[in-house]
Amino acid sequence: MNLILALFTNMLLASLLVLIAFWLPQLNIYAEKASPYECGFDPMGSARLPFSMKFFLVAITFLLFDLEIALLLPLPWASQTDNLMTMLTMALLLISLLAVSLAYEWTEKGLEWAE
Repeated sequence: MNLILALFTNMLLASLLVLIAFWLPQLNIYAEKASPYECGFDPMGSARLPFSMKFFLVAITFLLFDLEIALLLPLPWASQTDNLMTMLTMALLLISLLAVSLAYEWTEKGLEWAE
């Protein structure tokens, strides 16, 4: 009975909110407020503008390092395993891979913005 009452109340509230949003008029519609914000780029311009490759390389580098950090997050729970030596070896291997890839990026000057 309580479940049916809760479902009915939620459906009634959701329907009421949808009807209110549908029937209320839109106030203060300006072209500037309705346009998307694109980090300083002209949103009404052409989509075929040249794009700096540095932005793409920084994004890919961030994605790779962020993925490796996400792989390290479950280590506290993995320390409760029966085979602790294997877990520590894998963690050390992952941290070493992260350090070697950071050193490679550093030597290849992939982290420097100005040339």
